[in-house]
Amino acid sequence: MTTATPPRTVGRAARRTLRPTSKVLPEHARQHNRSLVLQTLFRAGPSSRADLARETGLTRVTVSDLVGDLLAEELVEELGFRVESRVGKPATLVGLRADAALTVCLDLSDESNLLGAVLDLSGTVLHRLCVPLRRRTGESAYAAVADLCRKLVAVADRPILGVGVGSPGVVDADGVVLQAPNLGWHGLELAARLSADLGLAVHVANDANAAALAEHTYGGAGGSGLMLIRVGKGLGAGLLLDGALHRGHHFAAGEIGHVVVDHRGDACACGRRGCLETLLAAPALRARIKGQDPTAAQATLASVGRRLGAALAPVVSALDLREVVLSGPADLLGGGLRDAALDELRKRTMPVVGDDLDLRMASLGADVVLAGAAVLVLSGQLGVS
Repeated sequence: MTTATPPRTVGRAARRTLRPTSKVLPEHARQHNRSLVLQTLFRAGPSSRADLARETGLTRVTVSDLVGDLLAEELVEELGFRVESRVGKPATLVGLRADAALTVCLDLSDESNLLGAVLDLSGTVLHRLCVPLRRRTGESAYAAVADLCRKLVAVADRPILGVGVGSPGVVDADGVVLQAPNLGWHGLELAARLSADLGLAVHVANDANAAALAEHTYGGAGGSGLMLIRVGKGLGAGLLLDGALHRGHHFAAGEIGHVVVDHRGDACACGRRGCLETLLAAPALRARIKGQDPTAAQATLASVGRRLGAALAPVVSALDLREVVLSGPADLLGGGLRDAALDELRKRTMPVVGDDLDLRMASLGADVVLAGAAVLVLSGQLGVS
């Protein structure tokens, strides 16, 4: 009798599943059931067929049939018998194979580089590439993104499940970048163009939304109210409310970077003056503290933190958020700026909202957008999150 549980199965890192936002039609039943089984394996790790039936509510016959299909596709594998203390035949465990396929993931939010990686199905980064952006915009920026994708595809040694992209700006549900002023993109059909150029499924979302998905799936985020503020070349936020990503009527939920906080402030890439992005984007923060000693730099960052707290207070109160996560350069965001922002938030909100508000750095660090891009692929291709 064998008792094997290889370390490369998926399930231990992923903690929460996204709430579905579309109803399942009868003709989608088998695909839906397949996703339920994969989701359970992704979230809970190796399980028996009986475990899967209990968790999903499906019959054992249905589960056995689906597992048989997944074994044939080599998406899952049998891992041997579970050690049982009771009498009877021990259950055979099934696990989602981390090495069954790869995802190619891009983070376009960095202030000076295009970041890319190849990940396995557990979210482990296997290969990385970094390409200088060199202030390219428009078609030149798209060409650089497509070239980076091709280089990542070339190093993949297993089937590629799909490509995930976290892009700055306003991105609709079809992967069209409606506006990304810092990259000079307006109405760019990024998902469709990359898919045609690469011959692969491509999923694109706003970088802050991707980061929020990563914190939800792999990080320590709770399941109630989360706002993730992504600080890079630009500034944006992703919102998860009651376990679902909130995009808004114009797909612009979380676009706090272009809220004007000072009409006499600096010019912004969007054409207005005094947007929050002109204070909080990474290049702006670095410019403000350039040449300052550490004490003065922290004081300057704290002053920006207070402005951020003031801007966030109405949002946190209106949505009764439990967590606000900062994602970006830790040397800029993780000290005086974070502390001052939290202090200002608590001053400007009711105690019932602000007293237990958690304002923290992203638990996934610099890879949060890449991890979120992987979630986009897993969700879009396998129904897993």
